[in-house]
Amino acid sequence: AAGASVLLLRAGLALLASPIYLLSFLGLWEPFCRKVFFPFILHKISVVHDKKSKKHKQELFRNLPDFRGPSGELRLLEIGTGGGANFQFYPEGCRVTCSDIDTGFQESLSKNMKKNGHLRFERFLVAAGEELGAVASGSVDAVVATLVLCSVKSVPGTLREVLRVLRPGGAFYFLEHVAAEHSSWRYFWQQVCYPTWKLIFAGCCLTRELWKDLEEAKFSELKIQHISLAMPGMPIEPHIVGYGVK
Repeated sequence: AAGASVLLLRAGLALLASPIYLLSFLGLWEPFCRKVFFPFILHKISVVHDKKSKKHKQELFRNLPDFRGPSGELRLLEIGTGGGANFQFYPEGCRVTCSDIDTGFQESLSKNMKKNGHLRFERFLVAAGEELGAVASGSVDAVVATLVLCSVKSVPGTLREVLRVLRPGGAFYFLEHVAAEHSSWRYFWQQVCYPTWKLIFAGCCLTRELWKDLEEAKFSELKIQHISLAMPGMPIEPHIVGYGVK
């Protein structure tokens, strides 16, 4: 019965979002979404999410300086940088390489770069998480991804790239929304919203069990904490936060 209810409610939601489905069918939605809509809406959501996640991020990034390379410098690659909301948490003198598939965040990105003069920005790559070929193997001390693994095409592929670019002993930091407990109402609603949400939010998947992918990747040490961030009216409350060491 739950399966039938999910399908019925999905159809209702698709009907409400039918103009977007039509634009998508005509090939007009994705370019508009990536350039205009997604950066705009993500900025609005981020304001709330950044407030809710701030103390978790402060805690998460506290030990970043421990992963400085032999030269004493911390070389950091951030995947899916967006508008640069994480810059404030990086330590003094950190050398940051930014990467994202979307270039619609330039305005808030340059604002956050100016605001965080304690960092050294190396370069900006337009690249997907699975395709970090422009970054040399073993060349970074830390990789960061927050709210990124939900929308990469391949989570295992992205984690393979993360492990490739990290030097041995380097760390991958993450904070991601994940699937809710299967028996919960929250999971039921995640399933209902899934197709329409994915279309509207540039490929964001609501029901990924990312902790499983992280456990299967070849990290020598992995710390994962399951947390809940109250996001009013949005099916993205359950999160995981932590880091893995190569």
